[in-house]
Amino acid sequence: MRSYPRYAVILLASLLIAAGTNFFLVPYKILDGGIIGIALIINYISGAKIGLAIVLCSLPIFLLAWLKERDIFYNSVLGLIVSSFLIEFLGPFQYHFLYYVELGSISSAIIGGFLMGTGLGLMLRFKASTGGTDLLAKFIGRYIPLNVGVIIFLTDTLIIGAGGLLISKETFFHSILTILSGGVATGLCTLEK
Repeated sequence: MRSYPRYAVILLASLLIAAGTNFFLVPYKILDGGIIGIALIINYISGAKIGLAIVLCSLPIFLLAWLKERDIFYNSVLGLIVSSFLIEFLGPFQYHFLYYVELGSISSAIIGGFLMGTGLGLMLRFKASTGGTDLLAKFIGRYIPLNVGVIIFLTDTLIIGAGGLLISKETFFHSILTILSGGVATGLCTLEK
């Protein structure tokens, strides 16, 4: 059987991640966890392109995946490339979206997190991902007796904590809402029937 449905899901999921990032998180300087969160911190501080920062920050993790487990590498690289590209592609449309849709920072944090969590959940359901810290957590979980979910939670907490220190307290509190709503959405998408 061909992988066309899987590619369509990766495209849809990447579109959800890109929309959540550009239209809901970036306008209020809200963070997500993982590599996207690190890329957002870099963007908020330096103005660097988010998609490029995601790719560059992911390189060491993808190199590790290439060396240790090629299946994970192949299943994640397409999600990384497509989502990074769409984040850059949708960036210029942010102004137009915000012109027609006006939400507060709390609503944006929740909706943005839910969209991004849905995108990630769809990818995981179809055995794909954007790589990043989820991939790193799988490797760390082999050597440290911690649940992968706990490792991801700890890395996300470190990332939004750093963002809270470097950017603002509001960034930290809104980012917690993003991670919580994203976690709920990912959980709903990956529930077994």
